[in-house]
Amino acid sequence: MGDLNFELPIRGGEYRRPDANMLEGLAEVGAATACAKLHQMGIRRTFIEGPRPISPGQSVRGAALTLQFMPQREDIASGTAQEDIERTTALWAVLEQVQPGDVLVIQAYGNPYTGCLGDMLVRYFKRRGGAGIVVDGYIRDFDRVSRLGVPIWCLGATPHYASQSDLFPWAYDVPIAVGGALCLPGDAIVADDDGAVVVPQSRAKELGDVVREHQEWEAFSRMRLDQGARLSDYYPLSANSRDEYERWKTGS
Repeated sequence: MGDLNFELPIRGGEYRRPDANMLEGLAEVGAATACAKLHQMGIRRTFIEGPRPISPGQSVRGAALTLQFMPQREDIASGTAQEDIERTTALWAVLEQVQPGDVLVIQAYGNPYTGCLGDMLVRYFKRRGGAGIVVDGYIRDFDRVSRLGVPIWCLGATPHYASQSDLFPWAYDVPIAVGGALCLPGDAIVADDDGAVVVPQSRAKELGDVVREHQEWEAFSRMRLDQGARLSDYYPLSANSRDEYERWKTGS
């Protein structure tokens, strides 16, 4: 495409997906808890701002498979030939890399004139075992896509195809900036009704361990609040209520 000293699509280097045990440790972790605990661990910008679930009540935890759209420049890449061009881009290529449990994460700049995915592509993604999709942009074929049952977080619907106007599918398996957050290939994604959060792979196991402890004491606090205890004594735990929680946990 164009007079380049490199070929499109661009593919990043090899990366390691989080292992099954690491993802299993995040199975009960919600987006709000992940975001809060990562902040306490020193990772401050993990929320993917903007995308909302197209179907309330869905959630996903999986390995990030990344796709990067870039601005069009007519001497290099444009979408004038629609699918005839798109089938040779990163958009088609990344779908061939989908492994069961992957979450496709797409950088699209919130552009309303770019329909990053539609019915056929989401259908193929589902057949390959993809777990969910997060895009800081728009999708097309909204009704058909909604009926496929794939958990998707996006900004809404557009009638445009992927390269119709401003952007072009440029690279995959590369670091991306999505909704203001950095996402690296192989990071973990936690998404639910509160939104989508990037969990650095290097912190995923630690996060799972921290959250298990957090969930245990929250269960104790809910019980005590339901019994009439004071909020300030049990959320978060005070020194006295922490001792009580430790005794409760051991059954003593």
